[in-house]
Amino acid sequence: MSKPGHVKIALTSNSLTKVDCAFALAKQIVFYDVTYHHSEFIDVVRFNGGGDGGDHKGSAKNGGTCWMDDEALNAGGDRVTPRVEAIRGCHVVFTKGLSDVAAVKLRDANVFPVKMEAGRDIDEVIAYLQKMMNGHPPLWLRKALGGPRNSDYLLDKETGDAPQNTGDNIRQPIAIENVDTDAGRVALSSVA
Repeated sequence: MSKPGHVKIALTSNSLTKVDCAFALAKQIVFYDVTYHHSEFIDVVRFNGGGDGGDHKGSAKNGGTCWMDDEALNAGGDRVTPRVEAIRGCHVVFTKGLSDVAAVKLRDANVFPVKMEAGRDIDEVIAYLQKMMNGHPPLWLRKALGGPRNSDYLLDKETGDAPQNTGDNIRQPIAIENVDTDAGRVALSSVA
């Protein structure tokens, strides 16, 4: 579990600079820790075609790049499970394509998949995510941020604390005053 205000994301990439491939076909999965105003590269996991035995040293935060043998490439088997296991612990995965089987396995691993229509630069994806974090984040993102689900009680972006209840930041409950079924509309107003 990450700290509140931090979202650990995974991005499928064959180029290491773009989200440019489907989940099951990804040669690499890149990991970032994203906050409201910053992002930090964590690591990259590379899937090779059956173990080339080469020296695979990287410059990731933990001292190197992780290589995983993708035996499914040679055996024609399951390519999804090793990738799901690699991203376990992430909140979100951004990918260009996703099968139904992969979506179910990701859901079971508590990873929210975001399927993109077109390839995008990783920096562009992170900037868009931060824009959503700083605006009105959807429920899946609020859950990943670790704060309460009610947007009025989101964690303070600067301090990471829940806002103090001063009375002026409390949303008034909504009540239905007039229901006009003939016109098909509902009038809503605040309860005073």
